[in-house]
Amino acid sequence: MTALPLDPKDGGGRFPGFDAQAQSAHWDPVTQGVVLARLGRPTDLRFFTVAEEAAARALFDQLLDQRQEPRVPVVNMVDARLAEDQTDGWHYEDMEPDPAAWRSTLAELDSEARERHKRTFAELSWDEQAVLLKGIHAADQWRGRQASRVWSLWTRYACTAFYSHPLAWDEIGFAGPAYPRGYKNLGLNAREPFEVADARPGQDPAAHQATSETGRQR
Repeated sequence: MTALPLDPKDGGGRFPGFDAQAQSAHWDPVTQGVVLARLGRPTDLRFFTVAEEAAARALFDQLLDQRQEPRVPVVNMVDARLAEDQTDGWHYEDMEPDPAAWRSTLAELDSEARERHKRTFAELSWDEQAVLLKGIHAADQWRGRQASRVWSLWTRYACTAFYSHPLAWDEIGFAGPAYPRGYKNLGLNAREPFEVADARPGQDPAAHQATSETGRQR
């Protein structure tokens, strides 16, 4: 899937001209403070080491298909969660708690890249990274772990961070919290005056063809 521009001023997005920030006057003051702070300077890294940051940054760019600026600073947002031990409150019984699992799986990602290409994951080309990750996603086991659970760890944190950011809201046409304004036009395709129509309604943003080793479409 090709990434859609995150810049609302770039007419190539699905919701051209839409800017979630423009709706901030309709949010309550506390929400304004929380959301708009995400648009400021990203917090300094406190959890990831230099090597882990490089691997995580490349991993998040691949998972979210972020290839151009402005990027949502996902690595900084995940780092802050892990530094403050703000996990999901659970972890798989056969994996470490999330902070330790992040350290070990990023290290294994670099180890896998070195074994295959003699370089770290961040040093690989975009296509090399993509092939490596597709292999992990399709596997049952990956370096002693259940691959689907590693994938769950990575994608849960990546998507939670990404879709909490107003730049991602611009991409999906989300106007932000409904409180206190609310919505009055309820129903399928019933837009509010401040919402923008999807410029590509016939394009499924999740459409893809994943093929197994036997060639069967999954």
